[in-house]
Amino acid sequence: MDTTFAPADTVNRASQPIGQIAVDLPGSTAIFRRLKLDFCCGGQIALQQACDNKGLAVDAVLADLAALERPENAPVPQAPAEMIDHILTRYHAVHREQLPELIRMARRVEAVHREHPDVPAGLAGHLEAIEAEMLEHMAKEENILFPMLKAGGRGMTVHPIGVMREEHTSHGEQLERLLSMTHDATPPQGACNTWRALYAGITQFSDDLIAHIHLENNQLFPQFEPARPSCC
Repeated sequence: MDTTFAPADTVNRASQPIGQIAVDLPGSTAIFRRLKLDFCCGGQIALQQACDNKGLAVDAVLADLAALERPENAPVPQAPAEMIDHILTRYHAVHREQLPELIRMARRVEAVHREHPDVPAGLAGHLEAIEAEMLEHMAKEENILFPMLKAGGRGMTVHPIGVMREEHTSHGEQLERLLSMTHDATPPQGACNTWRALYAGITQFSDDLIAHIHLENNQLFPQFEPARPSCC
């Protein structure tokens, strides 16, 4: 599915305040940070104006932003090899981009707003723990389990699949704590753009992780596990 902007969408995005884009489009903060575009304190000006002020080509920035857009309800391949490739590009690669940026924003929010009663103290540390756990988990899948599944080895995969299922349960527990720390990723009244963008990114990460685990647990792994006897 083509995810590039139509011309009208491009015009609308260019005229949007940069701070609003940061909140509405998770991942855009990393682009703005790389280009030194101030989306927090200077977030009230339009993207076009922000690019003009920095001498940046707005079309190139729009192209970078368009790459962050994801098609809704994209079909998931059902054949194991194709499904694994989908998981690697749609989820593993995405998580590796999401978490470092969330950690960076969490550190900033905790530092700048440390006196605020709703500041998520310890959030950056918790995100770092999630990142470490997920990087190790994804490496096991990429280097051990997924090659076994692609090779069609069924009998030898039951144990590693069981380990992955246990680790998915741990991911779910970590996610529950993450949402508890952030009031279900709901920023307080008057939160700055960085805080709002952080929580928007956490919402997207949460949705992605749940969909990721569901795809593996309920669609990929059962293809390689012994059939369970049906109930009488």
